[in-house]
Amino acid sequence: MRFDAIIIGAGQAGPPLAGRLTAAGMTVALVERKLVGGTCVNTGCMPTKTLIASARAMHLAGRGQEFGVVTGEIAFDMKVAAGRAHEVTRNARESNEAWLGSMDRLTFLRGQARLTGPSTVAVGSDVLSASRIFLNVGGRASIPDVPGIGEVPYLDNTDMVALERVPEHLIVVGGSYVGLEFAQMHRRFGARVTVVERSDRLVAREDPEVSQALRVMLEGEGIGVRTSADCIGLSGHGTGVAVSLDCLSGPPLVAGSDVLLAVGRRPNTDDLGLEAAGIETDARGFILVDDQLRTTAEGIWALGECNGRGAFTHTAYNDFEIIAANLLDGDQRTLAMRVPAYALYTDPPLGRAGMTEAEARAAGHDLLISVRPMAEVGRALENGETIGLMKLIADAKTHRILGAAIFGIGGDEAIHGVVDLMSAGQPLEALSWAVPIHPTVSELLPTLARQVQPPAAV
Repeated sequence: MRFDAIIIGAGQAGPPLAGRLTAAGMTVALVERKLVGGTCVNTGCMPTKTLIASARAMHLAGRGQEFGVVTGEIAFDMKVAAGRAHEVTRNARESNEAWLGSMDRLTFLRGQARLTGPSTVAVGSDVLSASRIFLNVGGRASIPDVPGIGEVPYLDNTDMVALERVPEHLIVVGGSYVGLEFAQMHRRFGARVTVVERSDRLVAREDPEVSQALRVMLEGEGIGVRTSADCIGLSGHGTGVAVSLDCLSGPPLVAGSDVLLAVGRRPNTDDLGLEAAGIETDARGFILVDDQLRTTAEGIWALGECNGRGAFTHTAYNDFEIIAANLLDGDQRTLAMRVPAYALYTDPPLGRAGMTEAEARAAGHDLLISVRPMAEVGRALENGETIGLMKLIADAKTHRILGAAIFGIGGDEAIHGVVDLMSAGQPLEALSWAVPIHPTVSELLPTLARQVQPPAAV
């Protein structure tokens, strides 16, 4: 079967690209072997954030008396919360499927796709060909090769969003973004939770003060945190599981009812037949792409998590936008134009844009830095949520904004004031003279900009 374009994967980049290509008059084949919507819709953003909303509701119910709200006994029904998450996921997936079904000139195929050459794809007994091929195959949880991994049951993020029970004691191996969201969520649902992290601090890619603030917040909710946990291993323990570790302090064994492995992601590229098309990958299996998302094979592009250039829904969608702009709009868009931004959806959330302080130093910048605790932000005080901090960094010579972190109430939304200015290439002065709405978290961004100063000498 001959097409103008073939898209492998119906995640967050594939369907909108199919929409643009078919609208431009092209015939397109879209192949999906599992669930339309990819990680975000089915096992990532949508179900987890729906469950996080349930966890926040439970948390606020427990704080009711602080706000003058008097309630009776508070109980949590995991099956109801899980059912709501499943419904949100199902509705989103069915909406995407209906959208694909409405596209003229689109052939939607279900099955395993495998490249058999630089312009051919096999799907079962069918052989498809096209001059343009787009890979949007996503990723999955990485399972570490630790002692005992094949001897005990364990959970990954897909298993966690399918749970209809609250673990008695959940041990989370991996103290980064996915692990911390599930850790706090299930602690608020009523589980005992212990986080085990090999690094000397949580979310080690963040600046140390952010990592420390996150740890204080989680421990304040009763979550055990074990960092510098080397030599991690798994074993059976009664009716549950035990995690052995060699930490600088604390007992060498943590026993619980369930263990979640949250140590990173790997791309779904190992069974794609990349070699047959001449597509190169890095050591972890991520597809190598240039600044316009072209692979090492002529006429083949890679979008989304599988290219290692962004592990988020918004970066996958922007990959689609870059390709569509370059192919269809006569534009010249590149990855270099994208301001890196993301959020950690603990409660409160962490919103991040651009570089961390460590990254900026490594890039050779002389820095201006401003930090403000959330305890000095009116919106946080009014809501009784003073955990966290705001941080802004800029280049001392050019006054170009290099990055920001907002860990606190509304941080995932307020960070966009920085993202937008960075995207527009505006300096500190443009932020310092902005007039945000009061009372908001964003109203402190101009204050941060005006108070930047060189960091203290170490």
